[in-house]
Amino acid sequence: MAELAVNVDHVATLREARGARYPEPVAAALAAETAGADAIVVHLREDRRHIQERDVRLLRQVVKTRLILEMAATSEMLGIALDVKPDTVTLVPEKREELTTEGGLDLITHQAHIREAVSTLKNAGIQVCIFIDPDLDQIKVAHKIDADAIEIHTGAFCDAETEFERQNEFSRIVDAAKIGTKLKLRVNAGHGICYNSINAFKGLSEIGEYSIGHSIVSKAVLTGMDTAVRDMQQLIKAL
Repeated sequence: MAELAVNVDHVATLREARGARYPEPVAAALAAETAGADAIVVHLREDRRHIQERDVRLLRQVVKTRLILEMAATSEMLGIALDVKPDTVTLVPEKREELTTEGGLDLITHQAHIREAVSTLKNAGIQVCIFIDPDLDQIKVAHKIDADAIEIHTGAFCDAETEFERQNEFSRIVDAAKIGTKLKLRVNAGHGICYNSINAFKGLSEIGEYSIGHSIVSKAVLTGMDTAVRDMQQLIKAL
């Protein structure tokens, strides 16, 4: 059965919007765990626009499931990861001007650099996942550089404006999940998935974990984190 990793970045976004001490992303993470989340995800960005280093360190102390740290493969972030020791690091691309992560890492262009980061993290006992587009060549490189897992970028599918585009993008996700599994990589999926689009993944057993943040936090604003997480878990269990 697929698992749910809840990203609490946007609880921190609300906090940083006013420069306040609330809402507390650590409290949101604990509430998500209590509601049945299988893992907690945070993205510590270079510009610290939402999650702060203090959040990551506190989460490491209190998360009882698994802590997944999304980060760019920079020397600063590698240093923090080696110190904090999350259960998994998901390596992602990062641009200061982007609103949210716009696509997967280009492993073909940055293979040597990412290979070194993967090796450094794995030598410290940290599992490594790479966030990539549903591109077969990229997945083959992820396998070649010894990543433990891939997270397929589902944004193009979730944001598709026509049924043709939607079907085309989903076919790419299916092919990516199958080749990743064939290469013995753990296959996760994330970005833009909501309470409606999750239903499209029914029967795609190759995906072992869904990383979902914005839609859960948005619903939690209206219903509370407990209901938001339980409702998403129920949808995932029905896949």
